[in-house]
Amino acid sequence: MASGGRRPEKRAPADIFYDEKEARKYTNNSRMMEVQSRMSERALELLNLEDDQPCLLLDLGCGSGLSGELLTEHGHVWVGLDISSAMLDVAVERGVEGDVLLCDLGQGLNFRPGTFHGAISISALQWLCNADCATHNPQRRLRTLFTTLYSCLERGARAVFQLYPENAQQMEVITAQAARCGFTGGVVIDYPHSSSAKKIFLCLFSGSQSVLPKALGCESESDQRSQAQFTNHRLRAKAARGSSIKKSRDWILEKKERRRRQGKEVKCDSKYTGRKRRPKF
Repeated sequence: MASGGRRPEKRAPADIFYDEKEARKYTNNSRMMEVQSRMSERALELLNLEDDQPCLLLDLGCGSGLSGELLTEHGHVWVGLDISSAMLDVAVERGVEGDVLLCDLGQGLNFRPGTFHGAISISALQWLCNADCATHNPQRRLRTLFTTLYSCLERGARAVFQLYPENAQQMEVITAQAARCGFTGGVVIDYPHSSSAKKIFLCLFSGSQSVLPKALGCESESDQRSQAQFTNHRLRAKAARGSSIKKSRDWILEKKERRRRQGKEVKCDSKYTGRKRRPKF
């Protein structure tokens, strides 16, 4: 957010606002990197991908590749799109492993049908709600994005957008255009009662109706039906990521905890969870 509470998308179009100076400033900000990592991890969790199965993912508004690095860390292959050439230049300099392409999301995505297993987007979608020139129609640009995104996702895949809507009316316009293009799903709000930790995700399903993931830490059942929560403590999975040996007790407990957050039924933990059995002779 810009100083004085003025939203960045109100100051200039994304390709102009994120010039070389702003792109490097954004990427070198340690707090921004941590926030981006946490939001990307949450978006990846909401995608509900198969465990230990590498996927081809789309990163919409990939910027300098901060979210893409997390996708790589989780073993996925990704393609990133962004309208800022300065941001993409920084991504290339940083040696990200994904393919990054210059693209105005409002003009649609040029990929073959069913190419991707899922898509994420961090802090980018609200930029399409502004008419940056006389020919821009926000509703038409949103519809173009969602139509082409629906086409390039395999059936049953999800797209998760973390965004900062300006108001409820803007959120309604976005969700209406997504529904018009065939998506089902809804809005997931993490920490809905916290002004600082609250994060909004638009979780879209292609092909068939699915149940929204359960909320994390909401105070009531009514909150859980419409919102999922964001937590600054990624529980065991974030703290131990990359350190647990596969098939160990900690690895099994982390996997079960992930499945619980995705709303799946998981057997209760016990002292026998992950125990080593004697070999049969």
